[in-house]
Amino acid sequence: MSDQIIVCPHCGSSNRIAAGRPLKEAKCGKCHQMLFDGQPAPVDAAAFDRHVQRSDVPVVVDFWADWCGPCHAMAPSFEAAARELEPRMRFLKLDTEAEPQIAGRYNIRGIPNLIVFKKGQILGQRAGAMDGRTLTSWLSQYAT
Repeated sequence: MSDQIIVCPHCGSSNRIAAGRPLKEAKCGKCHQMLFDGQPAPVDAAAFDRHVQRSDVPVVVDFWADWCGPCHAMAPSFEAAARELEPRMRFLKLDTEAEPQIAGRYNIRGIPNLIVFKKGQILGQRAGAMDGRTLTSWLSQYAT
C-alpha cells in the first residue's frame, strides 16, 4: 500500500496521506478541514482540473444545471451516494452553465451526466437521472 494524494474540496490543496492512514479521518494540511465530509463539493474549472488530475481516489462528477428538473430530482441520491461511498470516491458537482468550457471538453449534451475519473482518465460515464439504488450500484464498481 502506498501514500495517496487527495485534493482538499475546501481549499484545493493536494495532500499526501500516509499509507494505512484512514482517509475518513484525514484533514487538509493547509486549511485543516476534513478531506472527506460525505458531501458533494461544488467546483469551478480550476478545482475540477485539480481533483480530476491529481486525486488518487476515483472522482465522480455530476454535470448539472440549476434549471434542470432531473438534476434536482437526482441530487438527493447523489448526496446519499457521497455519504455511503466516500472516502473510496470523491464526489463533485460542476454547474455546466457556470463552466461551459468543461462541459464542452467532455461533449456533455444532456444533463444530469455523471463521469467517473481516475488520474485524468474516464472510467465510466452515464447520462440521465438515476434512483439511489441504481446510482450506488453503478458507482460501486469504480470505488477503491
